[in-house]
Order: sequence, then C-alpha cells, then structure tokens
Amino acid sequence: MKRFGLSIFVLFSLALAGGGCDKVSDNSLPVTQMQIGSGTYNLEIATTSEEQTVGLMHRDHLDPDHGMIFVFPDEQGRDFWNHDVHFPLDLLFLTSGGDIASIKHMDAWSERDTPSDVPAMYVIELNAGTAAKLGLKVGDHLDIPKDARSPATQPAITPTSLPGSGGYH
Repeated sequence: MKRFGLSIFVLFSLALAGGGCDKVSDNSLPVTQMQIGSGTYNLEIATTSEEQTVGLMHRDHLDPDHGMIFVFPDEQGRDFWNHDVHFPLDLLFLTSGGDIASIKHMDAWSERDTPSDVPAMYVIELNAGTAAKLGLKVGDHLDIPKDARSPATQPAITPTSLPGSGGYH
C-alpha cells in the first residue's frame, strides 16, 4: 500500500509540473511567480473551496517574498478573515482583468470580516506592509500568471483558433 501512495504522489507531482507550475508549496499547493510592483513573489495558488478556507492558517510566518493567490470563478464581493493566521496580512482584491480593486489590512488572529470594496475575482495575501512598501494603489494593474488565471478568463479553444485548423462557422 505504501508503494501505491508514493506512486500517486509522484504522478500528482508530475501532473503539476506539466501544468505550468514550477513549484509546489510545503502544503502541496501549486506555486507561481508573480511580479507585484517592483518585487517578484512566490504565490501559492488556492483554487478549491477547501484550499481557500484553510488559506494561510496554522502557519507561524510568511517569507517576505511569498504569499497566496485565491482564484475564483467569477467577480463577486469577497469577505476574508484571519482565523488562526499568526501574522497580519495585506489583501489585494483584483478584478478579472488584474486591476487592484481594493487594498485591505487584516490583523493576526482576526475573526472580523474584511470585505472587498467592489467585486473581485482574485485575492492576493501578502505580509502586512508590503502593499505600502511597493507603493501599490487602487487601479494599478497586475499581470496574473497564466497558471493562476481563473478558468473564466482563459481564452476558449475553438476549431477556428487551433493552429493549422481551417475552422468552420
């Protein structure tokens, strides 16, 4: 049975590597690199409801060049809290196009809801103070890495968009 579990782990790791994510976090989440302001950050990608619920909980720290990106299927008002997160965070709420819609701060261990000001499709969590240090402001544009984009923002593959395809109408 041990061998079967190891085989599943190896297959899962290979699948992630082939999917465009170069790294996997200690928590088995895929990791992408993203340019945010003047810095490059390693962001864990949380896409499932379970991953998003856990987020950065149960951790004692977050390296200065690390964070998490929450990927949602659509733009909606988003509420976050810092339940069982041991350090304060900056939240960047982004539109589907990658524009910063609002920037918020959450204290460590906070049970208080922290809402976006407007609907958002992506939320990035970074160490508190990072947004100010980078000079980020509402309206700034961030390029969402391909491997972290919501399926709703991925271009559709149609017969007319395939290379070498004559297509049809």
